[in-house]
Amino acid sequence: QVQLVESGGGLVQPGGSLRLSCRASGMILSVFSGSSRAWYRQAPGKERELVAEMTSAGGADYIESVKGRFTVSRDNTRRTIYLQMNNLEPEDTAVYYCNMRYDAYRDYWGRGTQVTVSP
Repeated sequence: QVQLVESGGGLVQPGGSLRLSCRASGMILSVFSGSSRAWYRQAPGKERELVAEMTSAGGADYIESVKGRFTVSRDNTRRTIYLQMNNLEPEDTAVYYCNMRYDAYRDYWGRGTQVTVSP
C-alpha cells in the first residue's frame, strides 16, 4: 500500500536547477516522522551512493560534492521530502532515488527519477 512517488527529474543545462519530490503515499504521519529519510543516486557504471540524509535533529548531511548546491527539506503534512538541486553539473547526472526506512520491515524506495545535466 505504501509507495514512494517521485517527481521532478528532467534534462537541464549545466548551472541549472531542479527540485525533486518524494511523496510517501499511504504512509501515516507517525511512520513518516519516525523514518530515516534520504536521497540516493546512481550514475552509469557506478554504485548507488547516498547523497543526502536527514538527521534526527531536523537537519541533513550531504556528501562533499553536493554541499552548498543541494538542500533537502520536508513537509510533514504532505508526507513529502524534497531535494533542491542548484548549479547542477554533468557529474550530477544519475537516477535519483528517495528512501524511507522505519524498521527492517518498513523500508521503502522510490522507483527513481532521471536527472540529466548536459549542454
